[in-house]
Amino acid sequence: MQVQDTSFLKNEIMRLKKEKDVVILAHNYEIPDVQDVADFTGDSLGLSRLAATVPQKTILFCGVHFMAETASIISPEKRVLLPSLEAGCSLSDSITVEELRNWKKQHPNAISVGYVNTTAEIKSELDYCCTSSNAVNVVKAIPEDKEILFLPDMFLGSYVAKMTGRKNMHIWAGECHVHAGITPEDVTKKLQSMKDAEFVIHPECSCTTPMMYDVADGSYDDNKVSILSTEGMLNHVSKSKSKNFVVATETGILYRMKKENPEKTFIPASEKAECEYMKMITLEKVHDALINERNVISVPKKIADKARLAIDRMLEIS
Repeated sequence: MQVQDTSFLKNEIMRLKKEKDVVILAHNYEIPDVQDVADFTGDSLGLSRLAATVPQKTILFCGVHFMAETASIISPEKRVLLPSLEAGCSLSDSITVEELRNWKKQHPNAISVGYVNTTAEIKSELDYCCTSSNAVNVVKAIPEDKEILFLPDMFLGSYVAKMTGRKNMHIWAGECHVHAGITPEDVTKKLQSMKDAEFVIHPECSCTTPMMYDVADGSYDDNKVSILSTEGMLNHVSKSKSKNFVVATETGILYRMKKENPEKTFIPASEKAECEYMKMITLEKVHDALINERNVISVPKKIADKARLAIDRMLEIS
């Protein structure tokens, strides 16, 4: 019965999105069923940029709240729907706009660089936005004598400081609860269980910090290792000649990896690396959002305009 219900819902979603002229975007961490009904699957900023180029005037974003906000900032003339308003983000929640303003007051001459995994209000207070794939380039583009406030992810911040050699970076002590839970012990155990495995790791993982020096050399325990964004991981595993991969990020990405590379083997560094917020998006909620056109995410123009400036500065660099 469940299979029939799922097939029916998928067919209804496909029908409704055409009928209502809606584009469905799904983040790489969404459940397989939701990825199946999406027009595009990818990382948060890539999807938001792509949404600006499609003809549809309504975007249904299957992801978390800050992602829908980013899509609204980049495409202010379009309507953005979010299937679940409860789909938040532990990393985004790790800094408030008041905390950021106070931090900036303590370092009045510093340049603020914030990860895209932040609220629109936080983005509006930043000098630059960044993603996991371009954070190093964004920091390198800032004059070396300038202090940098990097937020909110401490593991990504540590990685960037290591790769750029910056000694004047202040790093906010925030973390993604999913990536913070992937430990060096998890990784070592999995690598030992898979012969000739390549290791792909997201820089938000807590395991990057103790491994940093080995990883920067491109190896860990004699295994080839790459620190990459989610899209970077997907591109890398497709091009790599390796057949076995240990993947250190949220487990939702494995579905797309296996689908695009059926002849290769992918195992998670930790089976527990599941984002409860991403998993709040279900087929039922996608269907409901299409039927009722509810949960419209909009960003006040003043905040959106300032936030867009930080995003545009980043895009000019990367």
